[in-house]
Amino acid sequence: MIRNLVAAAALAALTSMNMAFAGPTPAPKDAHAYIGYPNDGQVVPANKPFRVWFGLRYMGVAPKGVKYANTGHHHLLIDTELPPMDQEIPSDRQHLHFGAGETETTVTLPPGKHTLQLLMGDENHIPHNPPVYSKKITVIAK
Repeated sequence: MIRNLVAAAALAALTSMNMAFAGPTPAPKDAHAYIGYPNDGQVVPANKPFRVWFGLRYMGVAPKGVKYANTGHHHLLIDTELPPMDQEIPSDRQHLHFGAGETETTVTLPPGKHTLQLLMGDENHIPHNPPVYSKKITVIAK
């Protein structure tokens, strides 16, 4: 009896923790985002625009404000960590929003080592459940 209560409490805690770390919009479990260009470790021009294109598998792209199953829009994270997964993705110089459904952009970076990562957001800029994001890549601006 006590063992069952402990197991039920542990399951409830894990379930509530999972809910707190993801947004309300479901995503396909196999969906993933990726940066198609530039490649990890690539040298890019410093202080000049270079192209970044976004990839997405097993999910579609829709503009902000459009609620359609298994869709979202890209956010490019520059030199930062992933934000909280249960809150709206910030909009600033390190969290670029592509709410019109864009799948590429140009970025200008100062000289040095930089990181790029994609994170999908739902119609309200909140990450999906489970979150859909790319691996973080490093580029060197010279």
